[in-house]
Amino acid sequence: MNWVSIGSLSDIPRRGARCVDTPEGKIAIFRTADDQVYAIDDHCPHKGGPLSQGIVHGTAVTCPLHSWVISLETGKALGADEGAVRTIPVRVEGERLFIALEALASRAA
Repeated sequence: MNWVSIGSLSDIPRRGARCVDTPEGKIAIFRTADDQVYAIDDHCPHKGGPLSQGIVHGTAVTCPLHSWVISLETGKALGADEGAVRTIPVRVEGERLFIALEALASRAA
């Protein structure tokens, strides 16, 4: 895989997110309370709300618009809601973060 550096772990607060613009759209990079890192599309499958502005709890994020809960591990809506967003492979090397951009292109095709 072609890994692209997107910053460092300390750029993202615990239980927070930051966004990365890519040719395939905006990606939200999340950091959990125990320093796990996940990357998903930055739009809720319900009405397109900005997931990066949601509340991170465990390995999920709650959309700020209509409170849909999205798994950071699978990208799937949890509970009674249905829908999903893309997940993007993330690699952490020390303090540096990398995403696999070709995973975006292959899923967009």
